[in-house]
Amino acid sequence: MSSLFSKTISLGKELKITEQEFLSLRDFIYDQCGIYVADNRKYLLENRLGNRLKKLKLRNFEEYYNYLRYDAGKDQELKKLFEVITTNETSFYRNPPQLQVFQEQVLPEVLEGCRSKGRKLRIWSAGCSTGEEPYTISMIIHEMLKAEVGQWDIKISANDLSGRVLETARRGVYNDYTLRTTPKEIAQRYFIMDKGTNTLKEEVKKIVNFGPINLKDRAQTRLVERSQIVFCRNVIIYFDDEMKKRVIGSFYDNLLPGGYLIIGHSESLHNISRAFKPIHYPGAIVYKKEE
Repeated sequence: MSSLFSKTISLGKELKITEQEFLSLRDFIYDQCGIYVADNRKYLLENRLGNRLKKLKLRNFEEYYNYLRYDAGKDQELKKLFEVITTNETSFYRNPPQLQVFQEQVLPEVLEGCRSKGRKLRIWSAGCSTGEEPYTISMIIHEMLKAEVGQWDIKISANDLSGRVLETARRGVYNDYTLRTTPKEIAQRYFIMDKGTNTLKEEVKKIVNFGPINLKDRAQTRLVERSQIVFCRNVIIYFDDEMKKRVIGSFYDNLLPGGYLIIGHSESLHNISRAFKPIHYPGAIVYKKEE
């Protein structure tokens, strides 16, 4: 769930949403997954959901709202709704300065702490989209540990709200555009590259486990194995303050003492949580759960 409403859908015959329909759908979406649609983004709901109305042969947004609440197919449509309101613009090795801090500062410290505790490493990628982030983390771990990686118990839990993006992630097949920020030698080492089709090697995939999650649901977040590092980049900017506090609280509970939270470079915990110690590096801030 990387970038909300980054594109609009062409509708043909335009369907207009009334103020009351907007408020009903906005509140419904918030109740379901915590994504908050601001008042000045009414047109985005209108554009994004218009095709769903046409597909379901519904006349207006009130009928769609009632469909989501009462129809026998509501559970399946809810999955479609999540896919429509979240877009997944991402890439491998996104935001290199932040990943450099992870590779050179955070990961070496965490690995050193794990060596005396059974070499067990757990990382959570929350809002993993189509898999580029957790697979990037896997490649960085392979770069760090090299041949030693087989002696470790490593698991990256990768979760997203959308089942469709998780299916893409599990396949592990990507076009050249998603590799645009990936160092060439890394791409050549970990992908089977064939005329614009890039297939991840099994060694990268096997330490990543994908599954659905709704970050608003504490019962679901509690099921994620406790981690030394949590990544949640470019997700919380689409939540209001109440939802941000709830999600950050879930990450705090998940992290082991001394663990690290890494959020998007444009995101901040300012006025959201004082539970973490911010650590400033050139080009990045990471948040530590103190022991």
